[in-house]
Parts: sequence; structure tokens; C-alpha cells
Amino acid sequence: MIGTKFNGRYILESKLGSGGMSTVYLGRDETLERWVAVKVLHREISDQPDQIERFRREARTVAQLSHPNLVSVIDAGEDGGHPYIVFEYVEGETLKQRIERLGRLPLDEAAAYAIEIGRGLAAAHAARMVHRDVKPQNVLIDAEGRAKVTDFGIARELEADGLTATGRVLGTTDYVSPEQAMGHNVDARSDIYSLGVVLYEMLTGAPPFAAETLVGVAMKHVNEQMPDVQARRPEVSSALAAVVEKATWKDPKRRYSELAPMLEDLEHALEVEVSRAGSSTGEATNVLRSVPAKSRRLLTPRRLSVAGVLIVLVAAAVAIGIAVFTGDEGPSREKNKETGAAPVGAIVGADDFDPEGTPPNDEHPEEVRFAIDNNPTGTSWTTESYSGGLAGVGKTGVGLAVDAGKVVEAAEMKIVTPTPGWTGEVYATATDPHPDDLEPWGEPVGTIDDAGEDDTVELTLAQPSRHYLIWITDLGDNEAVEISDIRILG
Repeated sequence: MIGTKFNGRYILESKLGSGGMSTVYLGRDETLERWVAVKVLHREISDQPDQIERFRREARTVAQLSHPNLVSVIDAGEDGGHPYIVFEYVEGETLKQRIERLGRLPLDEAAAYAIEIGRGLAAAHAARMVHRDVKPQNVLIDAEGRAKVTDFGIARELEADGLTATGRVLGTTDYVSPEQAMGHNVDARSDIYSLGVVLYEMLTGAPPFAAETLVGVAMKHVNEQMPDVQARRPEVSSALAAVVEKATWKDPKRRYSELAPMLEDLEHALEVEVSRAGSSTGEATNVLRSVPAKSRRLLTPRRLSVAGVLIVLVAAAVAIGIAVFTGDEGPSREKNKETGAAPVGAIVGADDFDPEGTPPNDEHPEEVRFAIDNNPTGTSWTTESYSGGLAGVGKTGVGLAVDAGKVVEAAEMKIVTPTPGWTGEVYATATDPHPDDLEPWGEPVGTIDDAGEDDTVELTLAQPSRHYLIWITDLGDNEAVEISDIRILG
């Protein structure tokens, strides 16, 4: 095909890559005198009507989309029995090549690329298109460092039945969602799962699962718990780990329902990583600047410039204080100053818990991250407002479940609440995912009586547990209860 000219305009200069359906060439647009990427359907399948229709649909799909984080379609046609699509040429490397070259990416850069990929996919989802093959190989990093999503070859409209036969798995198994691996219908949450896996790989340098066969990898996505990203890379913040956790739940109902809240959490996690590092690197700087000031929780441009200095000064002050007042070199973990208990693990996720609500389990789910963002004075999760108390609406309680990411032996739970005076119970379970109803949680492992603004609840576990439920049974004098910070101590 090298040297072939399509429709008297596009000359194929060299091969860029090849896949199961098509080959991509570097082309020269003689009319506008610019480089382009030309995707040509393989001849052996160019006489199959369903494959030709899928190929043409890709051109129609992407041509409707316009976003800086999506590769644009310029033209499409057929010449000499060769269907082709002309894309903008993105000079640079794929995200996969970048990971293979650098290994684990800087934390802020990984968060930034996840945001850009998510923004591009959000534009596709807004047009009712699901990509279904989100992977680092389908993300191009241009010369300026920006991520662009490409290859909508197996995308489908949400309203359409699609061209995929029932039970056939399309996509790359390293990143495939459980429901897609099982041949079930997919929606935007499948792309969210794959994006979570891509973020995991950017942070750790490798996909979460490996097996001798592609089917083996796919079945691990269906059956096995996602490995703890902080176990493989401990410096990952709880905020960023929580995004990976929530995006990659096996049950689609427990994932982000759409990309907007995931992007909010990613933007916050990016702020956290930049704040901890004291400065941003590469594309993270540009992405952080694109976050509206009103949406930022930690950093403004003015505060960003001095964040590193402040972090160093605060850390130094803490270390000096420990040495002076205790005579120690300093503990390796922060302890509860009243009991001496130390954190047993980072909380990686949270869920609202309202089994008696209508609809069930819908108690401000968009706010749950505020209870685990390590910001006890600035953000909070809030229950719904109950002017007549919980009994007035026929509820025995509402709650918040947190995930320690692994089974831990907890002795205490620290709860910070701006609305003291409420009553509740704490439950624990090793079952993952946690039950959606209260009864399977068993007996309470702790009680909360007349909650203080900064309470420590003693826990008595029958066995080490992963999920911990704060079950609020009486609001006290409050119309709503707020929880701004939760810690699990051992």
C-alpha cells in the first residue's frame, strides 16, 4: 500500500501500526499539504458487510465529536475497494509506549492523563457513544504532552442494538470490564472501569492482572479482587487510590455512574498529589490550570507556588516537636493521642448506605468522598435533611460505609462531625463487596452515644474486617448529620 494515493489526494508514506481490522499509515494530504493518519480496512475483511458498516460507523461516530482530548476525523471514503478513514496526525507516542519507556508515571502526571482521557470520553458519552476499548494503546500523547483518545472502532451507540453478536467480547482483556468480558450489555460504566485500570497501570507500571491466556486475564477481571494500588505503590494518596477503587468495582452499580463525579475526584486527587509534592510536572501543570478556581479545594495558583515550602516547614515543625517533647526520633505512623492507637490502613472508598430509602442507597452519594479526603475542616458528607427525624419518614437509620481496601484488625474508629449530638452504631464485615442491607452485617461492633465533634469509638471485632459501617439511628437535635473525617485505628 505504500505509495498508494486515495482519491487523488492522500498518499500513503509509511506504516504506523496495524490491528485486527485495519492498518494505519502516515499519509500526506496533497491538497492542504499536511501530514495525516490514514486507517485502511484490511482487504480480507473489506468484503464483509458487517465489518464495512462498523468501519464506516467509526468515521461517522468520531466525525460528530469535537474535543481537544479526542483525535479528530478529517475525511472518509473508499478507493479501489479500500474503505479508509483520515484522522489528524498526532506526532508523539502512545500512552502504552510512555509507560513502557518510563515505568510508573509521576503521580500527578498519571492523575492528569486520567483527567484528559476522562474528558475525551465524557464528550463521547454526551453524544451517546461508548468507546468499549479504552486502553493505553488507544491514547496518543502529542508533542505538547496532551492526551488524545483514538480508535472508536468498536464503539457503539447506547440506543442501538449494535453489530456485536451476543456473547462476543470486543476490547482488550487487560482492561476489559467484567460485564463486557461476560458478553453482557455495556454502558458508560464499562469505559469508566477501563479508565480505572489504565490509571492503575500508570501508577504501578503494569496492568493489575496477568495470565497465560487472554481469556484467563478476562476471567480475573470477572472474579478476582483488584489488587491494592497502594500496596504496589505506597506513596499513592488515599484520594487517588479511592478513585481507582470506585472506578473498578466489579458491580457496575457501585462504580461511578458517569464520568463527571469521577473527574471531580480526579481533579481533587491531582491537587492532593501536587500539594504533597510541592510542585507539578509535565502535563499536570496544564491540567491543573484548566480546573476552574471555584472547583479547587486545596490549591489556587497563588497557593500552588508556595505549597512545597509550606509542606516542608510543617513536616519539619512536627518532627522537631516530636523530638523535643517526647525524646523520640518520631513515630512512623500518626497515633491517636488519647489511646496510642495507630492507623491500620488507608480508607480507599466510601458508599452512602440507605437501604430503607427510595430509591435505596441514595443518601448524597456524590458527597461520600468528602468524608475520606483527609480534610476534616473543609468538606463533609451530609445525610438528607429530616426535619421530623428519621422516624418521621419511617427509617430506622441511614449510614456511611467505608472500605479499608483490605482486611484489617481495627480497634477504634475516629469520627469528626460538625453536627454533634447524634447516636449510632458501627458494624464491620470482611465480605467484599459489603452487603446492601443492614441484617447481613451482623451485630454492632461499636456504639456512638451523643457524638462529639471529634469522637473515638471503641470497636470489638469478631474477626478482622474490610468494610466498616457507621449507622446513624438518631439525629439528635440536627435535621441532618455531617461527617467530615473518618479514621480506622488499630
